[in-house]
Amino acid sequence: MSLKFDIRPTANPTPDKDREAKLENPGFGRVFSDHMAIVRYKQGEGWYGARVESRANFPLDPAGAVLHYAQEIFEGLKAYKRDDGGVNLFRPDANAKRFQNSAERMAMAPLPEDVFIEAVEQLVRIDRAWIPGGEGSLYLRPFMIASEVFLGVKPSAEYIFSVIASPVGSYFKGGPAPVSIWVSENYTRAAIGGTGAVKCGGNYAASLRAQAEAIDHGCDQVVFLDAVERRYIEELGGMNIFFVFEDGSLSTPPLGTILPGITRDSIITLLRDKGTTVREEPYTIDQWRKDAASGKLKEAFACGTAAVISPIGKVCSGSGDFVISGGAAGPVAMGLRKTLVDIQYGRTNDPHNWIRKVF
Repeated sequence: MSLKFDIRPTANPTPDKDREAKLENPGFGRVFSDHMAIVRYKQGEGWYGARVESRANFPLDPAGAVLHYAQEIFEGLKAYKRDDGGVNLFRPDANAKRFQNSAERMAMAPLPEDVFIEAVEQLVRIDRAWIPGGEGSLYLRPFMIASEVFLGVKPSAEYIFSVIASPVGSYFKGGPAPVSIWVSENYTRAAIGGTGAVKCGGNYAASLRAQAEAIDHGCDQVVFLDAVERRYIEELGGMNIFFVFEDGSLSTPPLGTILPGITRDSIITLLRDKGTTVREEPYTIDQWRKDAASGKLKEAFACGTAAVISPIGKVCSGSGDFVISGGAAGPVAMGLRKTLVDIQYGRTNDPHNWIRKVF
């Protein structure tokens, strides 16, 4: 399927001086560009009305299905400014495919992958001036909501797909310094047969109480255990996790109840390219504590689109705290981060054709 986007530039663009001031220190997810992409769906008609227009509020009826039954999914990817002034996207096809998988699980209309990618590219083209230089990027948030007006438990017959953009700096203040995490012993994120592998708002809403608990204990992030035995490490509130061992091998929790992260998949591919052993297997919190104490575990790090890679320096819980490798950022995590970032910004070879050049 292919849709032609109607491009409608805003009549009131942000003045250059104001935009440049915002780009000096955009933070994360607080500043937004001038435009948005939007496509609508109606059962029996399909996808229609593709356009890029001035970013504005949606008119949404109080009985809109998303407000009552939480049919909502989203993605996250970035546009990167190359040294030659061009712009890269990193694996947008993988985001488009995951978006389709999320829609299927949430009983929503699947958006064709080419429409997803075209919407992202058109928004990047019109808001190119919003991409920060240096290590900044333009964070892109494609999302879909159920918009049919009704009260009744059934899949919606109408949807709105949109993409908005936000210039961003580092996800964590101060950059990729080691973070501290809190082990959630009271809350779980997902169970077998649930929506853990789906990028839907409900998963993140369910994590917020545990994240608040982490902050109350002076930690940056929360890590969840499995919902059945409360022993196995699953993922952080918004990131996947890896463990680095003294024999040079790495492990990461298996897919099923966790998000199939694109950064996670990229890291596994890069490591296996070098002949490094990467196991996708269960790993308990007790074993993590034991391996950190013995020195068998050399590093642990979290990964995701927003933060790329964040070393984990300290793990806290009601059963006591422990430090990983003296609390310092390790060479494996930081080396992988550099390789990934260099590929994303076009500074090194791209052996798997992950980069899609917009310009």
